[in-house]
Amino acid sequence: MESFFRSLKAERVYLTRYASYQEAKTDLFDYIRFYNHRRRHLTLGYLSPMEF
Repeated sequence: MESFFRSLKAERVYLTRYASYQEAKTDLFDYIRFYNHRRRHLTLGYLSPMEF
């Protein structure tokens, strides 16, 4: 779980300036979908969960 939050902050939050709460919420939910389905994970042998 800690690695998820580290990735979320490093790959999205710290790099993005949001104009509104709704924009931030939408973007973070998009990142969560990306992280859970398409992002490659070390623990899966650098495969995305969909490829695993």
